[in-house]
Amino acid sequence: MEDIIQEKISADHLLYVSLKYTKTCDVIKNLILRWRKMIHTSIDAVLIHAKKKKKIKSIPENPIGQMEQMKKLFKKDKEIIEVIEFYEMLRKLEELRTERIGEFRKNVNLRIFYQGKEINMDLEELKIRAEKLEKFISAVKQFLLS
Repeated sequence: MEDIIQEKISADHLLYVSLKYTKTCDVIKNLILRWRKMIHTSIDAVLIHAKKKKKIKSIPENPIGQMEQMKKLFKKDKEIIEVIEFYEMLRKLEELRTERIGEFRKNVNLRIFYQGKEINMDLEELKIRAEKLEKFISAVKQFLLS
């Protein structure tokens, strides 16, 4: 849990401090990569805990299997499933086509093309994602304490 909290603190700093002053797509990308690491660490912790509690038989080796296992564990929680689906995109971030829009300006935006859709990672979207990740972390914490 400490690693997850540490990643969250770093990500929050990027979102609320670094991005506020620099307004570059590199900061957005670093924030997204930090989120990816935080979600990955959370998934690992949840699956290890679920195996100890005998809620699952084994932990899949590959990330896709781990994501499917998480979706099964939290099938009733739409917010967690939404974060897992967001994580699927984050895993492929380096391979995806991106566009930098409005760098060094108030409306900085990193446009990501994923599965035929445009996803605009502007300040508003980043704040919405941060709130969802906050709820995800809370749910993970609750699960790990159960």
